[in-house]
Amino acid sequence: MLILTRREGESIRIGHDVVITVMEIRGNQVRIGVEAPRSVQVHRAEVYDQVVEQNRAAVSTLDRAAEILRTQVPTKET
Repeated sequence: MLILTRREGESIRIGHDVVITVMEIRGNQVRIGVEAPRSVQVHRAEVYDQVVEQNRAAVSTLDRAAEILRTQVPTKET
């Protein structure tokens, strides 16, 4: 992990098109701004983890539904 020190108003660049800027520091909280192309998803870690878990659950449900359909739909014999 790279650890950098920045002051309010200072930025960090990630690649060519992502900029992280320290907007405000209040006590033990830091507000940051993220500039990134629309094609780059930006989430807080806890939100991202929740989205990943929901996607896994949805895929699991679809897999179970497909298996049920495979066992219940008669196959055409030749």
